[in-house]
Amino acid sequence: MSLRLRRIVLDGFRKFRTPTVIEGLTDGLNIVIEDNETGKSTLLEALRAAFFVRHNTKNQLAQSYAPHGEAVGPKVEVVFEADGAPWSVSKRFLRGASVEVTGPQGRAQGEDAETRLNTLLGSVKDNSRSGDVASYGALGLLWVAQTEALAVSAPGQIVRDTITSTLEAEVGSIMGGPAYKKVRARVDDQYGAYWTPTGQKRGRQTEARERLERADAAARDATERLAALERTFTDLEGARAKLKVIEREVSDETDAEARRALLTSLENARTAVQILATRRAEQEAASGKVAALQELQRRHLLATDARDKAQAALGDAQTRRHRIGERLLEARQRVADARTSLEDARGTRAATKAAASAGEQLVAGQKRAAASRAARARHAELLALEREHRDAKALADTAIPAMGIAALEANERAVAEARAVLNAGATRISYVGPEGAVLIDGEAITLGERTLTRSTTFSFGKAALTVIPPGAAESAEEALMESKRKLAAALEELRVADLAGARARNERARDATAEMRTLDARIKVVTPSDPIIDLVAGPEALKLYMAELSGEAENAQDDVPDLAALSQELNAAEDRLARAEGVQESAVDLLRRIEEEDGPLVTMEAAAASDLANAQSQIDEAEARPEFATLTETIGSARERAAECAVKLEDAERNATAHDPAAITKKIEVIDARSRTATEARSRLLTEIARLENTIEIEGGNGLGDRAAAATEEAETARTAFQRVTVEADTLKLLRDTLDEAHAEISTQFVGPVARRAKRHIERLLPGCELRFSEDLALVSVTRGGLAEECENLSRGTQEQLAVLTRIAFADMLLEQGRPVSLILDDPLVYSDDGRLDTMIEILTEAATRMQVILLTCRDRAFRHIPGNRISLGR
Repeated sequence: MSLRLRRIVLDGFRKFRTPTVIEGLTDGLNIVIEDNETGKSTLLEALRAAFFVRHNTKNQLAQSYAPHGEAVGPKVEVVFEADGAPWSVSKRFLRGASVEVTGPQGRAQGEDAETRLNTLLGSVKDNSRSGDVASYGALGLLWVAQTEALAVSAPGQIVRDTITSTLEAEVGSIMGGPAYKKVRARVDDQYGAYWTPTGQKRGRQTEARERLERADAAARDATERLAALERTFTDLEGARAKLKVIEREVSDETDAEARRALLTSLENARTAVQILATRRAEQEAASGKVAALQELQRRHLLATDARDKAQAALGDAQTRRHRIGERLLEARQRVADARTSLEDARGTRAATKAAASAGEQLVAGQKRAAASRAARARHAELLALEREHRDAKALADTAIPAMGIAALEANERAVAEARAVLNAGATRISYVGPEGAVLIDGEAITLGERTLTRSTTFSFGKAALTVIPPGAAESAEEALMESKRKLAAALEELRVADLAGARARNERARDATAEMRTLDARIKVVTPSDPIIDLVAGPEALKLYMAELSGEAENAQDDVPDLAALSQELNAAEDRLARAEGVQESAVDLLRRIEEEDGPLVTMEAAAASDLANAQSQIDEAEARPEFATLTETIGSARERAAECAVKLEDAERNATAHDPAAITKKIEVIDARSRTATEARSRLLTEIARLENTIEIEGGNGLGDRAAAATEEAETARTAFQRVTVEADTLKLLRDTLDEAHAEISTQFVGPVARRAKRHIERLLPGCELRFSEDLALVSVTRGGLAEECENLSRGTQEQLAVLTRIAFADMLLEQGRPVSLILDDPLVYSDDGRLDTMIEILTEAATRMQVILLTCRDRAFRHIPGNRISLGR
């Protein structure tokens, strides 16, 4: 009898917070392909709840049905067919719990409805807290949730009892009559006197074995003591002979003379290593000088090329310039207000930044002071080198990042562009005549030129003349002022006067970095290791050694400013400045919109002019360097110097290689170790000779021979008794195993029909295989090519496939008994390769001709080609 689901309604059940209807389910294969988290697993859980979970339970499983955060009564309705008859079940949990079942016999509610469902589906009442699928009967085995099919397991007791009733008619009753039980009880009683239930030895076997072990141990001990006494005489003679050899080696003076010669070679090797370090430092300094001069030459060539290109671009831009503009009066007040706010924000930011910088300088100064106090007693030459190193480090730290230089160049370019726009759009006048004769905006005009960017009135006695410049002039003047302010702020932030100063500071920082590498090499040369005073190599070891000689240095501490608080204040000021700049940019953009047509040409001319000035500045900067006049000759001299240093370095490396301090030290250590070993061996031999002499004196008169003979006789007696007990135990075990084999043979006949039905499906997946089932109908192993493989040792994909196929076999057997059967697989075959997946799909498609099959999956690519009824969850 096949069970066929037709319609499912869920309301307030976990993810399904609103009423959801799933219908259109057909007799054969039904496929639900939906994305993750859409409720496929919840749908299967709802079906289990409707058929098997009691409506009035409030266990942990029922509590999980309610949607998270909602106090509602989850409801499930299912319309289905069983043995061709229409049925329906409606069940509500928790709040207003109820159940109603409608079938061929009419309606039933409450406990009667639950009983009718159990009778129809062959299930029993589930009293567990989280749901026991074994109590669900056949559908508990065939409705497979996620991961439940990842291991091959035995069916529940209900299913086994159902299948047993079918198989007993084929193979007869299982061996187990009264005579068998009586014999088996007697055998088990005698078996327990020799063996544990798991087949381990105990009782009489253990006692006999322990007696034999004690006797063997006593015999071995007596024999070993006798043999040990005999060996003692031999060992004593051997130890005396070895002592004579060791004493000859200790008196030999050859190793002492070799050690003195090696010490002399070691001093020569250390001197060669120090010279090598000095030559390496000189070579690095010379190579750095050549690289710096070549870099200067390369920058000059690049700047010259950039200047020529900028001149051509500037000429082209100037020929294409034309004036375009309109008035934009309504934005003036907005720009003025934004400018005022921006100036206030900049002032606040500058003050806060100055305070933060002062705090950082104070902390840095304290650290430098502490370092200076700690080094007051260092060696004179090391002090001079470290002072030079600190100066070079401070100069190197002033290097401005490439992004900072680029920002300065961009700000200068912006100033040039804004000035060009202003010159292009403003009105210029020149006055010549007596002062005070003409008034400009009510004030006396002065001699000379003036630029007009806004409406201006000239008074000539009673007459007045108003000059109105183009509207673009005012916004251009504002843009120029803003660009200048940004440039000034950037220069102030970097603490440089102009872009050339920034580049010069970077040049000094690069030279300082090269100087630091040279100083590091020199410091390493003047701080070699000295094993005579246990001083290891390095400046820190030297400073520690000198400090121990001269006492502790002062360690005064000043108040440390709260850098975190200063940083927070600076961040707040930066935020205010950013907001003010945003308002300012918005106001200027409002004025600038009308000037967009003229903008590209203005920008082109300004950019070309800025690039020209920048390139010329770089050329002037390079040519102003003292070494530029004779740069080619200086590079040649530097290369010659580098070559000389390389030759000296090679000579020093050859000298250092010829005298390897590590190898010489190793030879000295070998000689010392050999001497220590000989001395220690002499002491051990003297001790061993004394011990052996004392042992001979003690053991000589104890009668060890007689003791060994008595112990051997007792061991033979115990061995004879142990062999007799072992024969008795093996006989009982053989009898018991024979009974088990007979019982297993009958059991094999019992599970044979199950194996034949399962093999029909499994052989399509694993050709030529043999199956072995346990008494509880669980698939235990698969034999292929004569090799048996336990199911638990198979891959996860094979286990999942076998689990699905055995379920299909059980479903076919339950169909023969007229049991309600359908197959639901949630996210099946996730570990299957493409070939096996196709085979499994073919088997499932064939099974769908005998029963209703529902596949719940998120793998559209794997199942889209399968011919079947497509179902949507309707969400």
